[in-house]
Amino acid sequence: MKKKPIQLNSLQRRTLALFQLLARNPQSSTRDEITGDVTISYLPEPHGDHIHIGAYVVSAQEASGFANEAVWRALERKGLITQFTFPIQATLSHQALDLDTGLADQFEASDH
Repeated sequence: MKKKPIQLNSLQRRTLALFQLLARNPQSSTRDEITGDVTISYLPEPHGDHIHIGAYVVSAQEASGFANEAVWRALERKGLITQFTFPIQATLSHQALDLDTGLADQFEASDH
């Protein structure tokens, strides 16, 4: 039986892609070695018109899903976030970490 692909709207997809970036940064996340899930315990605050995620600089507008509880709830319904405390921390499932959002190549490292 074929599994139905997860459908995300553009804001959900962008938010998940940014969560994935945060999950790869040891300063903002912790991996559960047993389940493979990653808890993001630090969400960046806007700095002017952008945010910093590790070596990346992202427009604050692109990160608007961090402040949108409906986005978090939709990701939870789809099994991508297993638990969360909005807007403080979220635990991403291993499925969320492996999902190709198609946006990974849009983020560029910056020395800003």
